Amino acid sequence: MAGTGRNILVIKHGAMGDVILAQGPFQAIRAHHGDARIVLLTTRPFAAFLEKSGLFDEVWIDERPKLWQLSKLIPLIRKLRRGRFDRVYDLQTSTRTNSYFRFFPRRRKPEWCGIAKGSSHPHDSPMRTKIHTIERHIDQLKVAGIETVPPVDFSWAMTDISRFELPSRYALLVPGGSAHRPEKRWPAARFAELAVYLEGKGTTPVLVGGKAEAEAITTILDHCPAAIDLSSKTEFGDIATLGARATLAVGNDTGPLHLISAVGCKTVVLFSKASDPHMSRPRGQDVTVLREDDLTDLPLAAVVGSLGLDE
Repeated sequence: MAGTGRNILVIKHGAMGDVILAQGPFQAIRAHHGDARIVLLTTRPFAAFLEKSGLFDEVWIDERPKLWQLSKLIPLIRKLRRGRFDRVYDLQTSTRTNSYFRFFPRRRKPEWCGIAKGSSHPHDSPMRTKIHTIERHIDQLKVAGIETVPPVDFSWAMTDISRFELPSRYALLVPGGSAHRPEKRWPAARFAELAVYLEGKGTTPVLVGGKAEAEAITTILDHCPAAIDLSSKTEFGDIATLGARATLAVGNDTGPLHLISAVGCKTVVLFSKASDPHMSRPRGQDVTVLREDDLTDLPLAAVVGSLGLDE
């Protein structure tokens, strides 16, 4: 199939970290299929960002309707069928996306690379649930004849961040994380202490996050007024550009840190027992993982020691 002008569907919904980790596989699929028409099915938060990559001819938004939301489900089924896809790469491999395989009529089912029952290219490795997301995608694509996944390239994502008027030397602090998973967050007071330390080393702390991080960012600013607050002011492309130009970044196990590390920034990511870095750690040229079962027990000294600023 490589190089032929056929119709390909790629499914990847999210979350943010998973979408960033799928960039290499996205590139591999495009390279393998040459002049094929490639459609990405994703969720609204990532559609505009991924359109800019140039890897997809179309980006469709999946509202992920419930089975009883027929006014949304039926149009989705019709749209998938009208796509006349020859092959589907299901990189989400969820219960939902497995069900999409059944949306296609028996006589016109596309080749399916995933774990849906009846897949033409099933990823049935017993290791698929025991390895990192990147390795899982690489292994899955090999089943479909894609042997090489290239290094990620986010050059297309870069934006003009001159409006932020940042100093030449700054560090990104990402104190957020899943709102419903507070155990994945290093205490804001520790981030505040880290900000003060960085300022003392001539490195301006730059704070990245959203509304959910407002309280933590206020705590940091109270202790370190010199920090620059960019919370709720950045888009995905801005975060990529900030990461590419930063001296270093420190943050919790959260989506933005995946993008920051992927563009080559020296990154320290903090894990609690709530998640396993072996399965989902950010990847990049220079990533250090610090793990403590309870992040309230992770001392500032351990984080400072991993930065190398005293060397």
